[in-house]
Amino acid sequence: MKGQTLRKAARETDWLFLALCFLLSVFGVLMVASASYRTRADGALLSRDALVMILATMLGVAVALVISFIDYDLILKLWPLVALGSVGLMLLLLTPLGVAPDARSDARSWLKILPRFNLYLQPSEILKIGFIITFSVHLDKVRHEISSFRNVLLLCIHAAIPIGLVVVTGDMGSALIFVLMFIGMLFVAGVHWLYFPAGLLLVGAAAPIVWYRVFDDIQRNRILALLHPDDYPKEIYQQRQALHAMQNGGLFGTGYLHGDFTQSNSIPECQNDMIFSVVGEELGFLGALALLVLFALFAVRVVRTGKRAHNFAAQMLCYGIMFMVMAQVAVNIGMCTQLLPVIGITLPFISAGGSSVICLYLAVGLVLSVYRSSRGLQYDDYRYARLAVSYD
Repeated sequence: MKGQTLRKAARETDWLFLALCFLLSVFGVLMVASASYRTRADGALLSRDALVMILATMLGVAVALVISFIDYDLILKLWPLVALGSVGLMLLLLTPLGVAPDARSDARSWLKILPRFNLYLQPSEILKIGFIITFSVHLDKVRHEISSFRNVLLLCIHAAIPIGLVVVTGDMGSALIFVLMFIGMLFVAGVHWLYFPAGLLLVGAAAPIVWYRVFDDIQRNRILALLHPDDYPKEIYQQRQALHAMQNGGLFGTGYLHGDFTQSNSIPECQNDMIFSVVGEELGFLGALALLVLFALFAVRVVRTGKRAHNFAAQMLCYGIMFMVMAQVAVNIGMCTQLLPVIGITLPFISAGGSSVICLYLAVGLVLSVYRSSRGLQYDDYRYARLAVSYD
């Protein structure tokens, strides 16, 4: 009986999607290993950043598989605990436990976990997952009157909470990702189109307040550097170096571990925010294009799973995860190509960072859970049908 259950569980797992995510992680490990090659300890094969990526990927895959066996409906029903936990972690950033890394002194966005071993947690990554879960429940609850002014206002207030939290901690990059997720989920949920141009007008009206009251000097200078790069050589330096590296790569690249800019440490934080420049230099235009194809396949697979979901909340869950990943891809590449200011957004699965990778696989597990449910598998030992909490 147990053997039959395991075989059935294996059949109902989206191995193709999991393999795609794992392939992206392998790509990321290789790129981080190259970007941090010069920082290896004496005699070490890999840098600490690459080792952390490997461990985080292994743990992340395990987490994804475990979550895939938990009915997503149960997770949605526990939305109050999800909200409390994710918001609580963000509030800890306002205590002495919250720190800003050396490379991002403008963002107090990391929690001290084991500082002796240089281990930190970025709560905004967990908050993204928490927002997707709670917002999916909210959209499902109001889906029949989703375009009423009252419901749209309440949905905006819902989104304003995580956006406000990340703004307070100085993480404007994450705030932008939340905004894009919010807009994308509202759009696919069927909110009347007139709300979107109205919202754009409100953003335009609030722009001066945000510019002078919310942005600090660093953030303003990074934006101005795009318009007047010669006047802000310090702020534009990282992006110029990234562009030079990608131009150096050409069509086929300079070869793995042979990037002139990458291996000379000429690009600040090339293992994190500027990892796409490493891809462009060492693997060339074709390598960068291959990576974009992998991300496109990821998006298609998640949307496909969402369309086959049994209920509206599950659909929104999948769409939210797709928007989260693809928004980060678009913003990160925009930073590397000098189309957007540097705002500290990593490239999903590719940039160095353990907490980011694990949280991504948490999202992958949710997609796998929706896929398993859509295939009709009963969660024999994992489903709690009589759970008292309800989001209806």
